[in-house]
Amino acid sequence: MNLPTPFGVFTTQAFKNTLSGIEHLVLSVTSNQLATPIVRIHSECMTGDIFGSERCDCGQQLHTALKEIQSNGRGYLIYMRGHEGRGIGIGNKLSAYSLQDKGYDTYEANVLLGFEPDSRRYADAVCILRKLNVDHFSFFTGNPEKIDILKKEGFSFKVLSYPSRENNYNSQYLHTKIMQGGHQLTLTK
Repeated sequence: MNLPTPFGVFTTQAFKNTLSGIEHLVLSVTSNQLATPIVRIHSECMTGDIFGSERCDCGQQLHTALKEIQSNGRGYLIYMRGHEGRGIGIGNKLSAYSLQDKGYDTYEANVLLGFEPDSRRYADAVCILRKLNVDHFSFFTGNPEKIDILKKEGFSFKVLSYPSRENNYNSQYLHTKIMQGGHQLTLTK
């Protein structure tokens, strides 16, 4: 099915994990078969992706990836459902926000709520890439865990960096991602 967006028209496919029941969405562009595809594995973020929250850079990442995929003429955005709040769900994410407002960082807040600092898993994304027959690509990420997992799974890629716009609401969050999470981000004002 074609999905017209402000960034261009994407082909959409749903992929369902039959054990968990979670359905992930893939938006793809294949107009330039000669181009190396751009891949973005994007974790669901209702607050950032839908409502434009400035507490994170998720919406920025999503929009930049969609623009880059369209511009490249070939690529795949894998929208990972079940990843809200780094895998803890929307209700717990809101509780984590309350803890962050009290001075805890994003990782500490998840741990205080009884979760891992990052509870996301990427096995479904690996399966989706294999089903799409995508094994060589440009990888749009700053997340070292995603990079390590895809390398271990034998994918061949170069990492594309992207700017994250820093503001008064997300500054601590972004610096924590860099310093504690090892994320490779270029911060802009």
